[in-house]
Amino acid sequence: MLLAAFSSVGPASAADDGVLVLGRISDDPHTHYEQLEPLLDYVVPRMADVGIREGRILMARDSQQMASYLRRGRVDWVTETAGTGMLLRERAGAEPLLVTERDGTSHYHSVFFARRDSGIDTLEDLRGRRIAFQRPSSTSAYFAPAGELLANGIELEILLSPVDRIETAAVGYVFARSELNIATWVHKELVDAGVMSNLDWINPRRMPPAFKTDLVVIGRTDDYPRAVELVRHDMDPRVRARLQQVLVEAAADPAAREAMLRFFQTTRFLPIDPASEQALRRMQTGVARVRAEVE
Repeated sequence: MLLAAFSSVGPASAADDGVLVLGRISDDPHTHYEQLEPLLDYVVPRMADVGIREGRILMARDSQQMASYLRRGRVDWVTETAGTGMLLRERAGAEPLLVTERDGTSHYHSVFFARRDSGIDTLEDLRGRRIAFQRPSSTSAYFAPAGELLANGIELEILLSPVDRIETAAVGYVFARSELNIATWVHKELVDAGVMSNLDWINPRRMPPAFKTDLVVIGRTDDYPRAVELVRHDMDPRVRARLQQVLVEAAADPAAREAMLRFFQTTRFLPIDPASEQALRRMQTGVARVRAEVE
C-alpha cells in the first residue's frame, strides 16, 4: 500500500464497502504510516456495528492531491493542522469532526518577534521590512501570521533570499524551513522579524535562550486549534457519528493510550465547541486570502 500511496490509482478506496480510509498529506510516508496505523487499528474493530471491517491508509503528496481524494470519495478521514484542514474544507468540502489535543494542548497561537534594538514595536512597523516564515504548509508559521498581516491591511511580497531588499510598504517574506532558522535569522539580523507558535517560542530547542534575551514579541494572532480531524462531506452519518464517539472516548481507554501517543502525541480528541468553530472559520478566511492575494 505504501508503494501505491502517492499513486492516482491503488487498492485503497473509501468507496469499498466496510473500509475506513485514513488520509494524510506526507513527505515521509513510511514514518507517517507507522504513526497512523496503531490508531486506525484501534478504531476499526470498534466500528463493526456500523459496517466497518477494514482500515486503510492513503497518503497524498500535497493538499491539492488530498482534496482530489476527498472529492472522489477515496479518503474518509483526514488528520491535519488547522490551516491545511481549512484549505481542504475550502477545496473539497471536508468537514471538521474533532479538535485534536497534542501534548496536552488543544489550542495555540502565533507570535511575531523582532530584536529589541530593531525599533520594531508593532506589526505596523513591519512595513518595508523582512519577515521569516517557516514553510508554505505551516499553520503557525505561515497561514495564521500571513492572514493576520493581511487582515491588518499589510501586503506581503515574496523575496528571493533573506538579503533581498523590499522597496515598497509591503512586508517582504522568506521561508526559513525551521523554527530554529527563523530564530537565528532574526537574531543575526538577516531578517527584521520572525514568527512561530507560542509553544515553539518557549521551547529552548527552537528558540535558544541566548537568542531570546535579545528578542521581543511585537504581536500575536488569535488562538486556533492545534490540529483537527476532518471527514469527507458525504460520509455515512452513522459511520461519522461512530467514528466521533470512538475517538472522543479513546482518551479514557487504557488500550488506546499508546496508539494515541504514536498519533502525533495526541492526548485527547475534543468536540468542536462554538469558540473552536469560530476560530476555524477565521482560519479558513485567512487561508483563502493568503492563497488569493499572496501566492
